[in-house]
Amino acid sequence: MLDIRYIRENADKVQQSAKDKGYDVSISDLLKLDDERRELQQQVDALRERRNANAASMKGGKPEQSAIDEGKQIKVELAEREGYLQNAEAEYNKLLWNVPNLTFDDVPVGGEEDSVEIKKVGEQKTGAKDHVDFATARGWLDFERGAKVAGAKFYYLKGDLALLENAVTQYALDFVMKKGFTYLTVPHLVNQRTLTGTGFAPRTSDQSDEYAIEGEDLSLIATAEIPLTGMHADEIIDEKELPLTYAALSPCYRREAGAAGKHTRGLFRVHQFNKLEMYAFTTAEESKDMHERILGVEEELWQSLGIPYHVINIASGDLGAPAAKKYDIEYWSPVDEMYRELTSCSNCTDFQTRNLNVRVRRADGRVEMMHSLNGTAVSLARSLVAIIEHYQNDDGTLRVPDVLKPYLGNRDTL
Repeated sequence: MLDIRYIRENADKVQQSAKDKGYDVSISDLLKLDDERRELQQQVDALRERRNANAASMKGGKPEQSAIDEGKQIKVELAEREGYLQNAEAEYNKLLWNVPNLTFDDVPVGGEEDSVEIKKVGEQKTGAKDHVDFATARGWLDFERGAKVAGAKFYYLKGDLALLENAVTQYALDFVMKKGFTYLTVPHLVNQRTLTGTGFAPRTSDQSDEYAIEGEDLSLIATAEIPLTGMHADEIIDEKELPLTYAALSPCYRREAGAAGKHTRGLFRVHQFNKLEMYAFTTAEESKDMHERILGVEEELWQSLGIPYHVINIASGDLGAPAAKKYDIEYWSPVDEMYRELTSCSNCTDFQTRNLNVRVRRADGRVEMMHSLNGTAVSLARSLVAIIEHYQNDDGTLRVPDVLKPYLGNRDTL
């Protein structure tokens, strides 16, 4: 969430940023509720002081009837005002939690089509065979049996394609660890505080993307970003320990609600896939540099795999609630003859850390909110799509990218 003090002082800016992101929130209504709850809090505090003074006056002897009557009246008034305060705070918090993070000034305004290309790497070849047809012909991919046991958009990877996914995973993990990221395993279930604190709030009620566990305060994770964000909740970390840079491998479970109109062919958009996520906690002044660092790692990784791509600065309407700025790397698809999303990296500033109370203690003793950032190293299902499209042979075999050969017994083809 945003700092309410900042919202009070920058109401128009916050309102415009929310509008640019596509969130229907009223900052004026929020501030009215803020004024109301603060006034009620003052009334409650005053009544509590009167109650305490009244109780003190009746100690040490038989109390006056007037003091008893006053005490009863204060009790009634206090209960009433506390009820009003509770209701006002509930409405206030509901509105405050719906306010998205501010966007940086260099974020383009608009929808998905308004995102701006900032870099292009590699050739735009054409004429490849679709990954589903290619992999199914080799007996590597089985959506039919996946649907039999779990439903549509679940699948089995078999044989060499499953081994290729493992090779990409191991290579990417080695790659990011050499870049200074500490490897973690994470819980695949999180509580509601962690989920909402990370900022995974849909714009509308039909866009919730997580699978909730009925009867428990738990949901399956849509990305390792969620448990990574919550790991340091309610902690104060010394500035000298920063930045904290992590890499976590996990399955990701997504209902893909609100994905209508998106490219959904085969492995590109599924309900379960594996992903290696990078994550960082930094100070406010270092977060923009860290954002560029994470993007640089992503680019270097995909260049080493020989996949052509471009980098885009995501427009405001496609950012989501937590991100102040996001870069996407989209690979060139020779099948679709267009760029398709491969990875992303986001600077969430202090939006998530304020929700979960993750702070830094400066050298001079000051305690401030941390900044958090995340970036995909490899999303395995989409990684397989990109490799199949760019490394397939006419005879139905698949060339192995040079950097992956040591992870596949030094085989040249699959």
